[in-house]
Amino acid sequence: MNLAVIGAVFAVIFIGELPDKTMFASIVMSTRGHPFAVWLGSAGAFLVHVVIATTLGTVVFHLLAPRIVDAVVAVIFLVGAGIVTAEAIREYKRKDDPEPPPPPPRPGRTAVTAFAVIFAAEWGDLTQLLTANLAAHYHDPLSVATGATLALWAVSAIAVTSGRWLSSVIDAFAIRIGTAVLLAGLGAYTAWEALR
Repeated sequence: MNLAVIGAVFAVIFIGELPDKTMFASIVMSTRGHPFAVWLGSAGAFLVHVVIATTLGTVVFHLLAPRIVDAVVAVIFLVGAGIVTAEAIREYKRKDDPEPPPPPPRPGRTAVTAFAVIFAAEWGDLTQLLTANLAAHYHDPLSVATGATLALWAVSAIAVTSGRWLSSVIDAFAIRIGTAVLLAGLGAYTAWEALR
């Protein structure tokens, strides 16, 4: 392994993932579930995506038309916005309900949910494309995979720890509405890009 390649890839992927949709998804999931379980699930999904990007990613993304990738990503964003909106509505209705809120999901279920959400959301993502391109550029898939995985895991750790803090400062309903608006906006923009 080449430490210079690992460091260069870490920096690029870390910066590329910071404002990403999967970071916001991890923040929201960590407000409802155990943060370590969310991190574990998202870390597993990131690892699978890095392996795909460094091995088959360069071939797959060169074969698929960018419009198809954009269309699939747009649908995922819009479905995510719908799911988060439904959660926000349930959260809002629960405020007026005298019954106690349901217990938080079990850590195993939280990890599986986090894995599924991040795995779906990362398809065609900037950092996945960057990882595939960096693997092709450096011709060192192991170093690229190591740097990319460490960067994605670091961003995920930041997201789940800040999610717990945000939930103590900001109302969960407001977080979900903000996330739904963000996901809907990203979905609409990606759909517009696919149709251009």
